[in-house]
Parts: sequence; C-alpha cells; structure tokens
Amino acid sequence: MFGSLKKLFGGQEEKKVILAPVSGKAIPMSEVADPTFSQEILGKGVAIVPTSGTIVAPAAGTVAVMFETGHAVSLKTDSGAELIVHIGLDTVNLKGRYFRACVAQGDAVKAGDTLVEVDLEQVKAAGYDVTTPVIICNTPSFPNMVCHSGMEVKALDPIIEL
Repeated sequence: MFGSLKKLFGGQEEKKVILAPVSGKAIPMSEVADPTFSQEILGKGVAIVPTSGTIVAPAAGTVAVMFETGHAVSLKTDSGAELIVHIGLDTVNLKGRYFRACVAQGDAVKAGDTLVEVDLEQVKAAGYDVTTPVIICNTPSFPNMVCHSGMEVKALDPIIEL
C-alpha cells in the first residue's frame, strides 16, 4: 500500500542496495585475475581492491556460511540477495592464517557489522592478490541489477543496486 502511495505522490520506491564491505578501489568483475570471478560464473558483482583489513556486512541479513578459513563469507540478505564476499584470490590456500572470523553461521547481522578481520599486508607478503569480489549468487532474481565500479569507495558506500 505505501509503495503505491509513494508512486502516486511521486516518491521513490526504496532501492535495495548492497554496500561496500571494505574501503578501496571498486573494479568491474571483468578485471579480477581469476576466471571464476571475471567470467561471473558464480554471479554478477563488483570487486574491491581493499585498503583496510576490516570486512563488514554489506547489508542486513543472516550469515549462511562462514568458511572456517575466514577467507569468505556468504550472506542471505533481508532483501533476498544471496551474496558472497570472497577476501582475496586463492586465499583458501592460507588455511585461515591472517584471517579472523568475527561471526558464525546463523548469526544475524546488520550493515556495517564486522564479519572478518584480515592482515592484508601478511596476505600480500605471502604472495596473494587481496582483490575482494562481492558476488550476487542469485543474479537472475535481480534482472535490473546495476553494479558501480571504477571509483574509490569507503566501507558502506553503495556498490550494487538490486
């Protein structure tokens, strides 16, 4: 009803957005040096080359999977998006070194809650790319999705409109 009233009176429908989980440079998925991400095999999204080691929830929702290695976390957002934040490329091979999970599977989170702390300098020193893809796994559910990249972002800046 309120959505109809907003349209009737010229108001905007509330946009569903996914926020940057970390500060850094937002780049298109096509520039990620891993074909699983660059070819959008898991879904569309945006990658961030992070400048901070604090990874926060990009939306309110529930932690679907917290990988025991801490290198990735999957959320089911309150807006229905199923997303993965994958910290670095091939970082699963670090077996959890330099990562500290701050949430567990089943936890409810709100945008901005800390998900993972990572020592980016140690990850880089170990020879890994720290580019962090943010992937919407159920992309077909959002046919009008718009991804924003090619800019510097701060954590919690909008990067994807659903």
